[in-house]
Amino acid sequence: MNQNPSFEQLQQVSEEQLPVAKHKLHGWTHFMGLYAGEHVAATEFVIGATFVALGAKTMDILVGLLIGNILAILSWTLITSPIATQTRLSLYTYLNKIAGDSMTKLYNWANVVIFTVISAAMITVSCTAVRFLFKIPAQLNWYPTNAWFVLVVLLVGAIVVFVAMYGFNAVSEFSGICGPWLFVMFGAGALVMLPALSEAVLGRTMLQGFGDFITIGDASIWTGVNAAGEPGIGLLEVIGFAWAANTITHVGLIDMALLRYAKRPIYGLCTSSGMLFGHFIAWIAAGIMGAGAAVLLKQSIITLDPGDVAYHALGLSGFVIVIVAGWTTANANLYRAGLAAQAIFTKHSRKKTTLVVGMVTVVVACFPFVFTKMLPLLTYAGLLVVPVGAIVFTEHVIFPRIGLTRYWAKYKKLTHSTPAVAAWGIGLVFGFGLNALDVMSFYYLFIPTWFVTAIAYTLLAKKHGAAVSYPSEEAAMKEYDRTVEAFQEHQAEIAPAPIVDRSTLSQALHWIARASLTITLILALITMFGSSDMSAYVENRERFYLFGFICTLVYFITAYWALRRKKAIQG
Repeated sequence: MNQNPSFEQLQQVSEEQLPVAKHKLHGWTHFMGLYAGEHVAATEFVIGATFVALGAKTMDILVGLLIGNILAILSWTLITSPIATQTRLSLYTYLNKIAGDSMTKLYNWANVVIFTVISAAMITVSCTAVRFLFKIPAQLNWYPTNAWFVLVVLLVGAIVVFVAMYGFNAVSEFSGICGPWLFVMFGAGALVMLPALSEAVLGRTMLQGFGDFITIGDASIWTGVNAAGEPGIGLLEVIGFAWAANTITHVGLIDMALLRYAKRPIYGLCTSSGMLFGHFIAWIAAGIMGAGAAVLLKQSIITLDPGDVAYHALGLSGFVIVIVAGWTTANANLYRAGLAAQAIFTKHSRKKTTLVVGMVTVVVACFPFVFTKMLPLLTYAGLLVVPVGAIVFTEHVIFPRIGLTRYWAKYKKLTHSTPAVAAWGIGLVFGFGLNALDVMSFYYLFIPTWFVTAIAYTLLAKKHGAAVSYPSEEAAMKEYDRTVEAFQEHQAEIAPAPIVDRSTLSQALHWIARASLTITLILALITMFGSSDMSAYVENRERFYLFGFICTLVYFITAYWALRRKKAIQG
C-alpha cells in the first residue's frame, strides 16, 4: 500500500494533538471501570466525615447525595461527552485550537495550582495512616504541630514525587486494580461499624429495619447539628456539593481527555459507577465509619482524621486503604500538574517540572488544612475552571446555532484570543464576587458563573471576528481532517492485533482475587447481621480485622500478578 506523502508530516505530530483514532476507541465497560477506580479515593474519608461535622440530616444526606450525583452524571452525559466524542480531542488541545497559546498557558497555570493542592491533600491523608502507626498526635490545626508529622510528610511526599516522575505508568496500572477492593472495603467498613452505633443509640447491636438506620443516623451520625452546636446544612447544600464536587471535570470539561475515547456520547452515563457506587455509597459509608470510630473512642468526629477512622473500621486493612488510595490519587494529580507545568515551561522536561511542582506540593502537604478544607477547596477549584468550560461549550455548541463561526480565532491565526481571556476574567470576577457578597450558597456559584461567561464570550467573540465567514480556511481544515482520518486508517491496518491472556494461571489468579473480595464482604456481613450482643460483635469484628487483612494481601498479590502477566504477554 502506497503511503500518502502527508502521512510523513503527521507522524511528526504528537498523538495528543490529533483526534483519537477510531481503532483506539473503547466500549462502555472500560469507562465503568475507569470511573469506578477514579472516584473512590482517600478524599471520600474526608468528605464523608465533613458532612457529619457540617450537621447534615440523615434524609438530606440520602436524598441530597442521590440527586446531586445524578445531576453530575447528567452533566457528563449532556455536556462533556458529546463535545469529547465529536472532537475526539482533549480540552487542552481543543482550547488551544479555539483560543490560542496565551489562553492555554493561563489555563495550565490554573491546573498547576489545582492539581498541586489536590495532590498535597492526598499526601496528607496518606500520612494520617502512617502517623497513626507511629503514635504521632492527630494534626487538628491548619498548621503542623509535630515535627515527626512533618518528617513523615516529607518522606511519603518524596516517594510520591519520585514515582510521579519515573514510574507513573506502573502506578496508573496498579490504580486500576484498586477500584473493586476500595468498593468492598468502604462498604465493609460501614457494615462493621453499624452494630457499635446501634448499641450506642438503641441499646442493641441488631438493626430491625430501615427505620432503625434512620434513627441511628439522626442520633449519632447526621444529626442536623454542626460541630459548633448550631443547625447544619440542609438538602439544597448537600445536592449542591454533590453536583459541584466534580465541576472541574464535567462542566469544566477536563474529562474530555477521558471521554474522547468513548465510542458513543451515551457512555457519559458510565460515570454512574463513580458517582452512585463511589461518591454516594462511599460518602455515606465514610460518615458511618467516622461516627462509629467516634463512639468506640468516645471522641468527637472532628478530632479524628482518616487514619483513626480507617483503623477502627477496618483494622490493618484501614492503613492500606488510606495509604493506597491517597498515594495513587496523589500520583495521578501530581502527574497532571507536572504535565501542565511542562506545557508552560516547554524548554524543560516533564520530569524536571514534576520535580519542582512536587517539591512545592510536599511543602503544602505539611499543612493539614489542605485536607480538612477539602469541600470548599474542591468547589473553588471548580469555580476557577468552569468559565473555561463555558467558553469551549459556547464555541462548540452555541456558535453554529446562532450563526457565528466555530474556530474563528484559528482561522484568523491568532495566538492570543482577547475574547476568551477577557470572558474568563469576567467569569472569575463575577463568581468570586458573588461569593464575597454571600448572596447564595457557594456550592451553586458555578451555575450563574457559567452563564455569565458564556454570554460575555459570545458578545466579545462576535465583535472580534466570530461573525465573519472564513470559507477558504474552513475548506483547508476539512481537508486536513480527511487526511488525518486516512492516516489513522492506515495506522489501524498496520497495528498489531491485541493479545488476550487466557492462560489457566491468569484465570486462576483472577478467581482467587475475586474470592478474597467475596470473603471480605461475607465477614463484614456476618459482623453486621450475626452479632447478637457486644461480646459477639467484638469477636466477629476481630475476625473481620484478621481475615480481612489477609484477604487484602491475597487480593493485591494475585491481582497485581495477573496484571504483570498480561503486560508481559502483550509486550
